[in-house]
Amino acid sequence: MGKKEIKIQKFEKELIDASIWQNNPKKAQEISQKISDLKEEIAKWQKFETDFDKFKKEADQLLEMKNKEGDLESIKELQKDLAKQIDKLEKEFKKEELKVFLSGPHDQQNAILSIYAGAGGTEAQDWSEILLRMYLRYAERKRFKAQVLHIHEGQEAGIKNVTLEIRGKYAYGYLKRESGVHRLVRLSPFNANNLRHTSFALIEVLPEIEKQGEIKIKSEDLRVDTYRASGPGGQYVNKTESAVRLTHLPSGIVVACQSERSQGANKERAMKLLYTKLYQKELEKKEKEVQELRSQIQTGEGTAEWGNQIRSYVLHPYKMVKDLRTNIESKEPDKILDGELDEFIEAELRVLTN
Repeated sequence: MGKKEIKIQKFEKELIDASIWQNNPKKAQEISQKISDLKEEIAKWQKFETDFDKFKKEADQLLEMKNKEGDLESIKELQKDLAKQIDKLEKEFKKEELKVFLSGPHDQQNAILSIYAGAGGTEAQDWSEILLRMYLRYAERKRFKAQVLHIHEGQEAGIKNVTLEIRGKYAYGYLKRESGVHRLVRLSPFNANNLRHTSFALIEVLPEIEKQGEIKIKSEDLRVDTYRASGPGGQYVNKTESAVRLTHLPSGIVVACQSERSQGANKERAMKLLYTKLYQKELEKKEKEVQELRSQIQTGEGTAEWGNQIRSYVLHPYKMVKDLRTNIESKEPDKILDGELDEFIEAELRVLTN
């Protein structure tokens, strides 16, 4: 019996106790979903084995027909059909194989993605808005649900910062390595002389934390401000008069939400954001302690500082997008900026795991 089957049995034993549905229905639903996900994974791999055996038999039959000098036209048609089926199976296999690289403790969870414009005023703010569209399109392609929780728009154009909630299985796992500085080189649309300009934006990706564990927030450590959500055009967020900003006084962390209609719902979402930020801060603190024990050569790797550029998008004098960690390149930046990020994201996941 495999590890997944053992996990299923363990979870099913927990659900046998009827009291769990009465005392903790949320946990019961989570366990039930885990069982469903595990069974789905097992079924997929079993289908791969069945299809592989089937195609092997068909290939052997074709070889036998060739040796017997059968109808060449029929053999060619059968070969063509078999090749299509194998190609389809290979694509499905690679898609499922990628999940092996998504085995981190929070990889299956939703993602909280924030974009911050770098120095450079309107240029950087416009670049941040381009990145916002890129990630919204990526989420759409992956059939994730994306919602803008908070947006601070620029005075002339673009955005100063924005926070997205991206909901979907493995959303955080796929997006976690997008954290870092993204650099754009282009002819400036805001300069009368149309000069070349370099802009920067910082991406931060965190897992949505449902269980707070040991993280406690005292009411006296929290400042709650309410304000009216506003912004030119309202392209990405509904106008409300119940936006909430939370400031965690001990850490100085500030979060905000303006996507819901009621103040209570906005506060609830903002609290979840705050827990996520505090949880991440604890992880970074522990990681820093580990890093200090490593050699000086390794010190500082993996940080999300402004000097840590992970990807360059060049639109002039040539067209290219290059990931500086994997050296994956594309000469079609328009497609990348339209959300076709799979090649970059998958390459980084494989390098990270290896």
